[in-house]
Amino acid sequence: MIMRIFQVTTRLGKEEEFSKFFHETAIPLMRGTKGIVQVLPGAPRKDTPREFSFVMVWESLESLKAFVGEDYENPHIDPAEAELVESRTIKHYDLVQE
Repeated sequence: MIMRIFQVTTRLGKEEEFSKFFHETAIPLMRGTKGIVQVLPGAPRKDTPREFSFVMVWESLESLKAFVGEDYENPHIDPAEAELVESRTIKHYDLVQE
């Protein structure tokens, strides 16, 4: 299984608008995506007021690629959120099973 950590920093003043997109569009989309085993959405805290994140566990690299394409190492962004986002990062790990 693959753990994918996606982090977004919103543009200053766009936190509320992005939060609406995050809760109403992004979270339901990811939870309904084939190949995802678990989705853990993260909302901002006082010390990081413009940062949102997803930790996603995918069945396999193949299932991740089926969703985002061969260029899975670069963060993709929905056109609806592009004007709200200042930066984004993405990292992948092999999930450790205990």
